[in-house]
Amino acid sequence: MNTTTSDNQDATAAAAPRETVRVFVHGFVQGVSYRRWLQGEALEREIHGWVRNRADGSVEALLHGEAHAVDDLLRACRHGPMMARVDKVHSEPAEYDGLESFRIESTV
Repeated sequence: MNTTTSDNQDATAAAAPRETVRVFVHGFVQGVSYRRWLQGEALEREIHGWVRNRADGSVEALLHGEAHAVDDLLRACRHGPMMARVDKVHSEPAEYDGLESFRIESTV
């Protein structure tokens, strides 16, 4: 059994740079399962954080994970689920809150 390859892959994965961003998604993004869609997409990419609706009709999320996975999810956010119409996505660096899962939070 060759464990060297496996050990190298584990070391590479552990050393992957991590990123945390706060995302604001504007458009027709409430009432179209955007939060549930984002939660599923985040879990597929092993991204931690949360997502919530905002009173102004937008969706806000905190994403934390490997930088390439977060970037990939940000690109996906520009399209969203089938019924959504995304007009604008804005992201900014954020502090990681330590959450070890991805949850849907209450509207603010």
